Formats: sequence, C-alpha cells, structure tokens
Amino acid sequence: MTLNWDILTQETIRHLQSLIRLDTTNPPGHEMLAVEYLAQVLKAEGIQPIIFESAPGRGNLIARLKGTGEAAPLLLYGHTDVVPAEPQYWTHPPFAADIADGLVWGRGAVDMKGTVAQQLTVFLALKRAGVPLKRDVIFAATADEEIGGEDSPGLLWLVKNHPDLIRAEFGLTEAGGYNRDFAGQQLYVIQVAEKGTCWIKIKAKGKPGHASMPHTDNAVVHLARAVDRLATRRLPYHLCNAASGFLDSASAALDGEMSATLQQLKTPTGAAQIFTNGDYPELYAMLHNTATPTGLRAGVKTNVIPSTAEATIDGRTLPGFDPESFLAEVQSVIGENFDYEITNASPPLETRYDTPLYALMAEKLKAHDPAARVVPVLMVGATDAKYLARLGVPSYGFAPIQMPPGLDFSSLFHVHDERAPITGLGWGVRVLYDVVKEYCS
Repeated sequence: MTLNWDILTQETIRHLQSLIRLDTTNPPGHEMLAVEYLAQVLKAEGIQPIIFESAPGRGNLIARLKGTGEAAPLLLYGHTDVVPAEPQYWTHPPFAADIADGLVWGRGAVDMKGTVAQQLTVFLALKRAGVPLKRDVIFAATADEEIGGEDSPGLLWLVKNHPDLIRAEFGLTEAGGYNRDFAGQQLYVIQVAEKGTCWIKIKAKGKPGHASMPHTDNAVVHLARAVDRLATRRLPYHLCNAASGFLDSASAALDGEMSATLQQLKTPTGAAQIFTNGDYPELYAMLHNTATPTGLRAGVKTNVIPSTAEATIDGRTLPGFDPESFLAEVQSVIGENFDYEITNASPPLETRYDTPLYALMAEKLKAHDPAARVVPVLMVGATDAKYLARLGVPSYGFAPIQMPPGLDFSSLFHVHDERAPITGLGWGVRVLYDVVKEYCS
C-alpha cells in the first residue's frame, strides 16, 4: 500500500484537534475522555486496544501490532493530560483547537497531544501498509504525567500492575527530534537523558516574640538569608556524559563564537566565566544540580515574630546523584541549622547514544532535512521515562516536529497560546514512520 502523506498529515491534525477539544486538565485529569476517543479510532481500523481505568475517570490505553518476536518490542508512549489554562490570556480559546496562521492552537498542542496524534497516525499507517514486523510495536496513551508521584494512576500504575504490556527494548516519547535555534543556527536534538527531581521543604526555627521588640533569633530572617545564599552561591559544576556529548556534538556542528562558548563550558573555570551574568540558563542547568526557591511561608499576624518559617525548593538532579547527595550539596550552601524534608523525588536518567536506534533516528532526521545537524541532549526537566526505567526500559525523547522560524518548541510548554505547526507535525509523522518501520521490520 502506498501511503499518501498529505492525507496522513490531515488525519494527524484531525486527531490532534479532537484530543485538544477533550478537556483533560490535570487536576482532575479525566483522561478517559481521550482514551475513549483513541479506542474508537483504533477499533475502526480493526485494532482492539486494552483499556484500564486506574482510578475514576483516569484512563490508560495500550495497543499492539504483533511482530514475529525475533526482536524485543518498541514502545511509543505519551500522556493525554494537560496543565491548566487561563483562557482570558489566550488569542484562541485553549480547548477550541482553532487553526490559524498554519498552526493548531490549544492546550496540549505541544505537550503532548500533538505527539500522541503523531504516534497514533504512525501506528495506523504501519497497520494499513501491512509492514512485516520482526518486533512488536506498542502504542500507549497514559494519564497523569503532569502531576505524577508514587500514587499516580498513569504510566507508573501500568509499570506496577501490568509491566508485561509495556515492556520493550526502547521507548520513544516526548521532548526530542525537533529543531532548535542556537545563536542563529539550527540543531536537531534527541533527548538521551533527563534530570531527576528532589523537592525539599526547609524549615528555619527561631524565638517567637512581639514584633515591636526585634531580636536576632528571627526565623523569617534566618530563612531569608538561607534563600539568598542559595540564589547567590548556587551549586557546584558537574559534567555528565550526556551533557559532554551535547557540548562536543553541538560545538562541532556550529560555527563561530557559539562553538567556542560550548567548548569553554567543558571546564568548571570556563563555565564560571560564561555564567557570570546569568546567561544561558538551560546550559547552566545541564551542568549543575539546581535548587530553585518556589515558595515561602511564615507568620500568622503582622505584630508576631513567628517561631518557624518554611521555604519550598524545586531541586533537579543530574545523572549520578541521588536525593541524599543532592541534599548534601544544598546543605553545604545553606547550612545545617535547618530542618530539611524531602517531599518528592525521582531519579535522573541517562540512555546511551551509541546505539543503532539513535543512529537511525539521526539518519532519518537528515534524510528529511539534508541540512540537519543532530545532537544528543540532556533535558533539564522530567518525563514519564523515569517510571518506564523501573522496568529496565530506556527511553529517547523523539517526537519529531519541524518548527518554523521564530517559533521555539521548548518555549511553548505550559504557556499561553500553546500551538504547533501543521506542516511541521506532518513532517514529523514521516520521520517517525520511517524510523519505526525500519527499526521494527
């Protein structure tokens, strides 16, 4: 069967519009709305998905194209929940899925219903074309990525309760395969690692009293000084394999001053000079554990000096660090005269990028864009890949999309006016199809 890529692009956009119009804002989620839609599409193609309602209204779907079993499966997975939107600040209503200026507008267009729609289209195209498979291709649409945690009803629930349904050699998910601007030059990034999380609550203690008689043992002052130390001193420099690979590959691919800058970042001294003025925050985060104050709480009345004050810290950890080693870094900056509580933690991940699958993804990006320069990248946020890793399944962030000039993919996550280019989504469907077909057939 010959595939018509214009029709498949249109089909992808229809699926994306349908998914955006299903409000799966998390909380509360209601991902069963998306699961029911996806199940209807799959059944119409003769594919019987497995559906799990892991909690009321929280839906997960798994579908499989069977291969001969000569090789282990490949998993395409994505989440159908989205973060809240503030409609009053949007150019187009966030759940209308309007098309304007060659873009699909709506919450989830980028994060990550656009990718789910692409994966669905690729999955269906493989079925229609009758591609002979040596490995199973699994499609999974899951709940609750935007909140997560140990009680999550999403991918982690599947890992705990139905691991054999999603076990694979590799998983492909969000946040990679797109073009990015670096100092006016274009690179395509494939995500090979992501930072872990370590959220901390810090409590300062002091002497309570009447605010008319200030004293030096004030919990609010202690906490304020601690937060200031964290902001001004920051945490030490570290170069992990994924970051080193990015710096080497990107500096070789780029020209001029940016190439030299990236090489300079490979040493602590060079990095300190580059980051003096707070430039390149994403590159900074690739080379440091980060601890960002995100909340402060103290006091019950203006004229009362409180006995305690608390700060919440969003910590992000590089590969090689666990919560205890990260907490030790934070304590070395803030001091030990505080109470520390780890409230949430997930491990960092790192996948090798010398594999045949990585080479194939790079090859297909270049085939569809001969000017493509492909580099491995460390994502400074986190995805559901951390849960899949518990099964020993490594992931790549590979959801190909070609962005037009002036539109930065990574800056469209969780913002007003989230939107994705129609042509770029269709381009990505062709790239992903070629990768999956060649790797699995």
